[in-house]
Amino acid sequence: MRYLPLTEADRSGMLDVIGAPSVDALFRDVPAGARPGTPFDLPPSAGEMEVERHLSALAQRNLSAGCAPCFLGAGAYRHHVPAAADHLIQRGEFLTAYTPYQPEISQGTLQYLFEFQTQVTMITGMEVANASMYDGATACAEAVAMACRITRKRRVLLSGSLHPHYRDVSRTLMRFSGVQVEALAPDPVGIEDLIGRMDDGIACVVVQTPGFFGHLNDYTALAAVCHEAGALLVVAVTEPVSLGLLMPPGEMGADIVVCEGQSIAGPVGFGGPGVGLFATRERFVRQMPGRLVGQTVDADGRRGWVLTLSTREQHIRREKATSNICTNAGLVALAFTIHLSLLGEAGFARLAELNHARASALADRMGRIGGVRVVPGTFFNEFALTLPRAAAKVVEELAARGILGGVPASRFYPSYPELEDVLLVAATETNTPEEMETFAAALEEIL
Repeated sequence: MRYLPLTEADRSGMLDVIGAPSVDALFRDVPAGARPGTPFDLPPSAGEMEVERHLSALAQRNLSAGCAPCFLGAGAYRHHVPAAADHLIQRGEFLTAYTPYQPEISQGTLQYLFEFQTQVTMITGMEVANASMYDGATACAEAVAMACRITRKRRVLLSGSLHPHYRDVSRTLMRFSGVQVEALAPDPVGIEDLIGRMDDGIACVVVQTPGFFGHLNDYTALAAVCHEAGALLVVAVTEPVSLGLLMPPGEMGADIVVCEGQSIAGPVGFGGPGVGLFATRERFVRQMPGRLVGQTVDADGRRGWVLTLSTREQHIRREKATSNICTNAGLVALAFTIHLSLLGEAGFARLAELNHARASALADRMGRIGGVRVVPGTFFNEFALTLPRAAAKVVEELAARGILGGVPASRFYPSYPELEDVLLVAATETNTPEEMETFAAALEEIL
């Protein structure tokens, strides 16, 4: 076979060498209940052309964000990414590059990662950033682990405004580390009291702004209380475009800032790819996961770049590793850097202003629909609505009309029936006034 070249004789010979009676015996450590008793219900083999046609037909059943009025958010946002970014990341020296172990032949990769780190520190208001991580959720979990190492404490408090994916990944990573994770209930109205829950046993408090339900928060007072109690403040940002307009977390007193860079780097692609941004205070740099690119000079005094810190377990003794993060989302980080460079500081601020203006206009229009209420609070480009009936059903009816009309909160919180009528709606610079009116008119008809 083209893709499975081993014959039965080959397999038999390999089993004889390792002393196994059959291939099934190799899976004896997997509990019987976890193994399928019958073959998977898959169609018979087909030619490549037939498979391509079948998969294309399945893909056409999707309603793509680029082919319909799109108001999706909840952690992944659609922005216009210049064609130059896609063109440049496809250059062979970037598209096929791997870890820059040899700086003498990796100066281009190292330089853009250095520029990426610089950009991340500038927009977050922090002092040092690493050369990217997998995505925002894993970056958040790594921040929790880092805070526990620094404070030597084993309790963590997660805000109800934190994205549920970030919460779940943090819980998973901490599950076997002996860390107690307390996650507050979802906070659609933005009234939780984190300061009142602080005590000397907490390693860190993890918050998000804009929050999962869109609320903006100034965590300056919380940061002061955290530091007084010997805890760190971790601030998550799922929409980095907001940093072009809002007070950066570093100015609030954050100790660690984690972000999802997808919205600047590329399109919403059915869940990926993303890029995790991770920034912290310089005094914590040796506890930072991932790797850090630094600037230096060569023997002739010319500027150059090297991996300054690389704390993964493959590079140092396993017991001294800060993380098992084995690589970074380098290509997506490059797209992020290119787009932000093209925008410049003024363009970045203007993009953020435009996003807020579009969302404000949409919120005003939605508030005039009978039975619809905009959840009170200050927002950036995403806000929550309460509808007179289940939001998930409304979203399906909107999709049937060719409109991606937001994300129902129940998709993330199925065990909270009080959130069944909550709809998260985002508006960006890609949404025209005509699209917003089409969305509002369709929602009025459906309701």
